[in-house]
Amino acid sequence: MTRSLGFSLALILVSCGFDVRAEVRPMDAAIDAVEPQLIAWRRDLHQHPELGNREIRTAALVARELRDFGIEVREGIAVTGIRGVLKGGLPGPTIALRADMDALPVEEPAGLPFASTARTTYRGNDTGVMHACGHDAHVAILLATAKLLAERRETLRGTVLFVFQPAEEGPPDGETGGAARMVAEGVFDGYAPSAIFGLHVASNLHVGEIGARGGPMMAAYDTFEIVVHGRQTHGGRPWMGVDPINVASQIVLAANTIIARQVDLATAPAVLSFGAIHGGVRENIIPDQVRMIGSIRSFTPETRQGIAQRLTRTATSIAESAGASADVVISASMPVLVNDADLSERAMAALRARSGATVRDSGFMTSSEDFAYYAERVPAFFFRLGVTAPDIDPATAPTNHSPQFMIDESGLRHGVAAFLTLVEMATAAE
Repeated sequence: MTRSLGFSLALILVSCGFDVRAEVRPMDAAIDAVEPQLIAWRRDLHQHPELGNREIRTAALVARELRDFGIEVREGIAVTGIRGVLKGGLPGPTIALRADMDALPVEEPAGLPFASTARTTYRGNDTGVMHACGHDAHVAILLATAKLLAERRETLRGTVLFVFQPAEEGPPDGETGGAARMVAEGVFDGYAPSAIFGLHVASNLHVGEIGARGGPMMAAYDTFEIVVHGRQTHGGRPWMGVDPINVASQIVLAANTIIARQVDLATAPAVLSFGAIHGGVRENIIPDQVRMIGSIRSFTPETRQGIAQRLTRTATSIAESAGASADVVISASMPVLVNDADLSERAMAALRARSGATVRDSGFMTSSEDFAYYAERVPAFFFRLGVTAPDIDPATAPTNHSPQFMIDESGLRHGVAAFLTLVEMATAAE
């Protein structure tokens, strides 16, 4: 009879001198043992954040630890990406687990003893660097998972790939990166995973909660740039020119009605947001042009195409009506993240039964995630991991990408438990 993950971990714990009693789950005891290192990794990574394609220190730490676990390591995929390969002692499928490594150009407020003080220049601006999205937690969770699986390799079925990915938040301007580049540069070369699993810490879930759904889960992501061309003139004589600031303002207001009045939101949500507007240098000069950038989130090809067409039509028509012109460029940046339906059903059932977490339906999420590129190649299951303290309302907790984003570190062990559960589920004997 095949020994389960729990039984295998129990043997490891007994051999290490642990008292594994009936009321203590072997998985919990194993995670208890690794938890201090799990938290230490997370704090070290948090204190030393790095932006996309620049995760040099992070990648070196990951490669060193994986080698210490006896895991085969390939470095330099998609600039700083790492792939670890752990071959089990028993025959079975290949399973992949993924963690993203990059931080954000966000200045962290003082307060934590391990707060980041790192700084960089981003798009010409001096800024702090912070793990404001929680990728430090992802790396630590996957390292802890790798350590525990490596300790029981003799009873592990199949092969586990550990994918540590750079630039999930996007590469520097003029570069490529992230999951798409990891795939293009052969992260799966020599292996054919039958499933890939990934997680993301979430402020809208309490510690001990997991959110997921089968099918489309996270939105496609498109970026847009609109450049309104007017005619520069003196601020005291606007009739002598064409005011692109006024035109840009009308475009922003009208674009909001695309989602509110021109898109069927009954089946899935859609979002259009302006992120920056630049135009002019002086209070008494009406400039020649205004540049606006933003993003579009959607869940179906029809909605994605329709919003792009309507935004282009809206911007160009409003500009022309004022005697200006508008150049609109819309770029497809990320596909919809689709969880494999059958794999998701089995994964959520296993998590409910064995991980100790409460599993909830996440619904559609209008944020985006480049794990979607793996999901286009391999049956995938991506889930959200709660990290908000029990005494805080997750509806009002500072969200990911906020400088106030805060992780309750007691939630990290649930990520390890989830990954171990999913590996056990996916490699179980038929």
